[in-house]
Amino acid sequence: MDIIRKLLSHLGEYRRPALIAPVCTLIAVCMEVLIPYVMAVLIDQGISKGAMDKVWLYGGVMLGCAVVALVIDSASAVFGSRASTGLASNLRDALFEKVQTYSFSNIDKFSTAGLITRMTTDVTNVQNAFNMSLIIATRAPISLVASLVMSVVISPKLSGIFLVALVVLSAALIFIMVKVMPLFGQVFQRYDALNASVQENVTAIRVVKAFVRERHEDQKFSRAANDLHDLFVRAESLIAFNNPIMGVAIYGCIIALSWFGTHSILAGEISTGQLTSLLGYVFNVLISLMMLTMIFVMVSMSAASGKRIVEVLEEEPDIVSPENALMEVPNGDVDFENVHFSYRTGDGEGEETLANIDMHVKSGETIGVLGGTGSGKSTFVNLISRLYDVDAGTVRVGGNDVRAYDTEVLRDAVAVVLQQNTLFSGTILENLRWGKADATLEECKAACAAACADEFIDRMPDGYDTVIEQGGTNVSGGQRQRLCIARALLKRPRVLILDDSTSAVDTATDASIQRAFAEQIPDTTKIIISQRVSSFGACDRILVLDAGHVAAFAPEAELIETCDIYRDVYETQNKVGNEADFDKLEHLPRRVRDAKQSGQRGRLRQARGHRLRPDLATLRPGLLRRA
Repeated sequence: MDIIRKLLSHLGEYRRPALIAPVCTLIAVCMEVLIPYVMAVLIDQGISKGAMDKVWLYGGVMLGCAVVALVIDSASAVFGSRASTGLASNLRDALFEKVQTYSFSNIDKFSTAGLITRMTTDVTNVQNAFNMSLIIATRAPISLVASLVMSVVISPKLSGIFLVALVVLSAALIFIMVKVMPLFGQVFQRYDALNASVQENVTAIRVVKAFVRERHEDQKFSRAANDLHDLFVRAESLIAFNNPIMGVAIYGCIIALSWFGTHSILAGEISTGQLTSLLGYVFNVLISLMMLTMIFVMVSMSAASGKRIVEVLEEEPDIVSPENALMEVPNGDVDFENVHFSYRTGDGEGEETLANIDMHVKSGETIGVLGGTGSGKSTFVNLISRLYDVDAGTVRVGGNDVRAYDTEVLRDAVAVVLQQNTLFSGTILENLRWGKADATLEECKAACAAACADEFIDRMPDGYDTVIEQGGTNVSGGQRQRLCIARALLKRPRVLILDDSTSAVDTATDASIQRAFAEQIPDTTKIIISQRVSSFGACDRILVLDAGHVAAFAPEAELIETCDIYRDVYETQNKVGNEADFDKLEHLPRRVRDAKQSGQRGRLRQARGHRLRPDLATLRPGLLRRA
């Protein structure tokens, strides 16, 4: 009942149709229940006595009852559909809005496929169950009770047949529901697995085809689909027993009523018209029971769905803005004071990802971050924009604890550009204005020039009005990264974080972007995460992370002398020589430089492969393990 109450709290403006629908159903049922009674009077007082005036009179009454029932039933269906679809719409809005408030740790509790299933399949199940509840759940019990009452009024003795059938059917129904309901809970977990398989395959379809893994993906999908099929078969097999049981009850009642009713007529206890009306009420009672069975099946399915929906709605965001939150970030100072952090697992505990991080960055500084896979680089920058909260210690931005800010204000002041950043379907201009909704075309062009994105935009037929396909699939990885950098620059942030976001651009473009940062946003703190030491040329200091600890934090020249990890990486990546370094081409005119770059691009790719792969084998084992 608590789940139902929470779901119905989202009816909102659709409460009125939800109230009108069952009222209309009640009126229609009353009309339908009257028809067998009027039929009995028509037979006994009209047909049996040959009184045609009575036949016309009571026939007209029956026709009038049928017409009223039809019109009112239609109105009930309209209002019921309006209320149920409105509830579904409000639930989807509430779910989507709730997910937008989640922190990363909240989202980690629900898979993406699971959230999609909740907003689609689960909400649809609740919608169908609610629609049935407004109409059928009102009609069935009222029709059942009214028919039983009328049967008792006509013949208390024969109405006992209905009661026996009612007890048998109720017992069978309860048994079926007890067995079926747990199965439906498992069905929706299988839906999550099925949706996850589809989502993963479609998202990574290029990788699937590149590695010729179509057959493997087909098999994985088939396993998920077969698991769902098997559970549905088990559930439907149990539900299928309801139909033969219902058939036995209906025909058993008809036979019993005909047998005992005939004896009652011969004994003068009831009339022929009354027996006819009793047969009509038999059908009303048993059809009502069949409707109740359908309702229980639908409720069984929707109960599991409703529980899953409420789980999302009741999940409280781990990160919320405090009362009297700070509404302005004064500058780009970033301070970590003895910070410890770990990702929470199912039991609430997890291995520490960052430990005893203590560092201080002044506004306007450019900081590089280097570390192997799993060293905590991305976690480090996620704490700055408070996508997660620390376990211990303090993270400060602009001199204030990040937990003191309004979350939207803080995240608007801290721009993050990811390696796999996302572009949305729409024009280039629309994507850029994610950074600043009211940005002018000139502002967008200036940001793109700083990010070296103007070069390829100007070559596109529609320029800034070029349509970007979903996920940015019609632009290259480097172009996508430069657009995302331009989008972040439009925010004019206090802190700009580049999380390996220039990995797909050449070193000359990387250097040009960093020069633009220094010239256009000198007061913005720049934090650059990269595996490429050439990206740290403009950095004032470089932070070296090793297994969640600060291995070193100093200027590059000092790190080469004092930090073994940085020195090994630096020397390994510089063994290739200057042949593939596009920075050497910067003094040439753009057309000449572009021509030379296109000729050397193949060698550069080969050189990068030698830098970042084979030469890592020369590192000492401890560094290789960490990287």
